Amino acid sequence: MRADRLVAVLLLMQARGRVTAAEVAEELEISVATARRDLEALSTAGIPVYPQPGRNGGWQLIGGARTDLSGLTATEAQALFLLVGPAASIAPDAKAALRKLVRALPDTFREHAQAAAEAVVIDPARWGAHVKERPELVRRLQDAVVRRERFRLVYSGRGRSTSERVVDPLGLVDKDDVWYLVAWTEKGQRTFRVDRVLEAEPTDESFERPEDFDLSSAWAGIVERMEERRSGLTATVLMDPRFVWVMQDRLGRNCEVDGTVADRVRIKVTAPTALMIAQDLAGWGGSVEVLDPPSVQAELARLGRELTNRYAAMDQRGE
Repeated sequence: MRADRLVAVLLLMQARGRVTAAEVAEELEISVATARRDLEALSTAGIPVYPQPGRNGGWQLIGGARTDLSGLTATEAQALFLLVGPAASIAPDAKAALRKLVRALPDTFREHAQAAAEAVVIDPARWGAHVKERPELVRRLQDAVVRRERFRLVYSGRGRSTSERVVDPLGLVDKDDVWYLVAWTEKGQRTFRVDRVLEAEPTDESFERPEDFDLSSAWAGIVERMEERRSGLTATVLMDPRFVWVMQDRLGRNCEVDGTVADRVRIKVTAPTALMIAQDLAGWGGSVEVLDPPSVQAELARLGRELTNRYAAMDQRGE
């Protein structure tokens, strides 16, 4: 018996007050027998759900539970559907669930919740590209997170060496089309790139999720530590104010404004190596000026020589 289905039954009863097993079965797309067992389970658990005999009978949610069950205010319901609505535009299962939730809300909430759900559409495909399907391994690991199933992974590290890990999957993160698994191991919390997982099999063991674990907070810490490692070198650069926003858009937190010099803006660009900074700046040509460090200036000069040697002859031939 699924706890999420019992909650759905309660929400449905909150909206209608009285339901029959047949109505519950139709709304939740389950059998009438299953619906009846769910209703009986709620009543047995002490929730004020009682059968009403007679021709117009059914099951009724008695007393204050009818109005206080969800605990949602109108503002909270609207915020919830603004969040869930965009996902429903690209996920059929989410769309079906959203439709049921809207019907389960009190009448006074329903109109604004429906409008909020339809206010935003997310198109995940870039221009000229197809929508990327979620990898099957991600689906399996996502199910393991939900069901608290321990997994055994064969993982390929940065040096192509492989290792076997037993992990407790805590959550998944999609960052720039790359999936990451945050998991607990015998050595503590670790992060794995899903595309480096060569094999993944359940161990038939379950685990207890740490009560204080929050995926959003954990990922924020992972990103902060990664950015610190990625920001091993900083270059001071001057550029035209008109293009600073473009640089910031491309480099994100690796580009910070650090004042002005005459009619130009001074920015700080960070990356692990001088070559990586030079590669980020080379396409700007003479519109940027690197003040320091010399290592970045040297890499830019080297890249310039490589390009000149390769294409100067073509330019002389008029190609």
